[in-house]
Amino acid sequence: MPVLPGAEPFRHEGGEVGVLLCHGFTGSPQSLRPWAEYLAERGLSVSLPLLPGHGTRWQDMQLTGWQDWYAEVDRALRELLDRCERVFVFGLSMGGALTLRLAAKHGDAISGIVLVNPANKVHDPLAFALPVARHFIRSTPGIASDIAKPGSEEVGYDRVPTRAAHSLRNFLRLVDSELPQVTQPVLLLHSPQDHVVPPVDSARVLARVSSTDVTETLLEQSYHVATLDHDAERIFADSFAFVGRLTGSVSREGAASGG
Repeated sequence: MPVLPGAEPFRHEGGEVGVLLCHGFTGSPQSLRPWAEYLAERGLSVSLPLLPGHGTRWQDMQLTGWQDWYAEVDRALRELLDRCERVFVFGLSMGGALTLRLAAKHGDAISGIVLVNPANKVHDPLAFALPVARHFIRSTPGIASDIAKPGSEEVGYDRVPTRAAHSLRNFLRLVDSELPQVTQPVLLLHSPQDHVVPPVDSARVLARVSSTDVTETLLEQSYHVATLDHDAERIFADSFAFVGRLTGSVSREGAASGG
């Protein structure tokens, strides 16, 4: 199937500091593309992969599960680690959960993580029925484009495949059990008004990770897809400053390029 316009993966060969960006469930790289381009313009090496089953049509996602999504970001991370001295991982929503698992599994190889409205649990009241319902109901209404900014749209599916939702539920349970293994510096930005992932998920993540260098920022003007919303520029600038603080050199690269 052809990839939806705007949903293509993005890569930029930059300097010795790399960033992997992980998009969300039923979304696509389009939701993080402005963030990726902001970082690339400031000299970083950037990788923004398209997760399997995403960016085409929702029916394709029925054939994939969390193992496929995680394998793709793990592969992209290993590529960055091969060519960069320092690597960071950023994630939105389910991409935040993928980021947390990478952090738990790769340890000190990852220099820090940035999470935007990270998902920790499937809160839909019908989630408990997914193990059975997925065999009879193929999809439910979509969750894309929860954005406060007028005219801003997310390229994502208008339906949620129930088989994939069941896999996501299992994945989030696994990630929650691994949170104490996360020790890297964390920048977590979340929206008080989020109609997809409630603030309690961010609170749960912050309470369970073992990181001692933790910064929490509220995105008061944005909904779930904050990277395309009113607070996008703040996310971009704060995340770049976070990388700069932890590497020392990036801030000078940014200044040299006008960032």
